[in-house]
Amino acid sequence: MDKNKRTLSLIIVDDHQLSRDGIKALLTDIEFCTDIQVAGSGREALEKFRNKVFDLALVDINMPEMSGIELAQEIRRLYPDTRVIALSMYDDPMYISRMIDAGASGYILKNINLEELLEAIKKVAEGGFYLSDDIRKVVNERALPADEVVPPVKSKVINLSFREQQILNLIAKEFTNQEIARQLFISERTVETHRKNLFIKTRQKTLVGLIKYAIENQLLT
Repeated sequence: MDKNKRTLSLIIVDDHQLSRDGIKALLTDIEFCTDIQVAGSGREALEKFRNKVFDLALVDINMPEMSGIELAQEIRRLYPDTRVIALSMYDDPMYISRMIDAGASGYILKNINLEELLEAIKKVAEGGFYLSDDIRKVVNERALPADEVVPPVKSKVINLSFREQQILNLIAKEFTNQEIARQLFISERTVETHRKNLFIKTRQKTLVGLIKYAIENQLLT
């Protein structure tokens, strides 16, 4: 979340009323979540966006008529300032890849606790990228079949230095520049330089794109 912005508006999109109302109830007493709305379908969510552009959307993947993947694509196309977090029961690698490809900045499972849910919301609202612990394990185990998404990058096309590889791995684990600097005993300026090099080498412009590229091309170790 922006340091100058103390409040957050969000919409919870899930075709199961118990699920969306339960999440809303959990967040109601959270101080920075001042405007929480719910929608039972992607189309209902887009109707609500016409009256108000939300800061964040928690989107279920498996919904009738319009899937969470399709909704994420529409939100990112029509309202690029809105951040999207996938909310799912599935830890299937292809769902993860498709949601990230659709523009989601986070992927969490419905069985997470309130503490991790708040961590995900804050991280994504601040412009970061978040994967829940179970999803991170899938990614770290290279479970995403890159050849089913995009062709793997040949080693001669992109060559990461040892330090760049270290930093890429830590970025994928949601480490901040400060945390990476502390972990590797280097300055934040050095971390930022390596981050810029990673974006240049992978030809990506966003953090989401960088993570997706790293996953699809098995660059994480």
